[in-house]
Amino acid sequence: MATDGDQGFDAILVRLREVVGKLESGELTLEQALAVYEEGVALARKGQQLLATAEKRVEILVSASGGVETAPFEDKS
Repeated sequence: MATDGDQGFDAILVRLREVVGKLESGELTLEQALAVYEEGVALARKGQQLLATAEKRVEILVSASGGVETAPFEDKS
């Protein structure tokens, strides 16, 4: 079971959406907004770490399964 310090990526995204909603509401005091913003930054960093770890795992799996060449993702939208 995941604890607060060990949240999954989906849980982090849900919480980040909540954080953004609170910040956009304009109903927080400056101190509250700073605390919520700090939480959001920490969540974003954790999400980036999880994505980087997942990317490394995929690269290892791909390279172990026959040497398929990997290339950086380019968003064409």
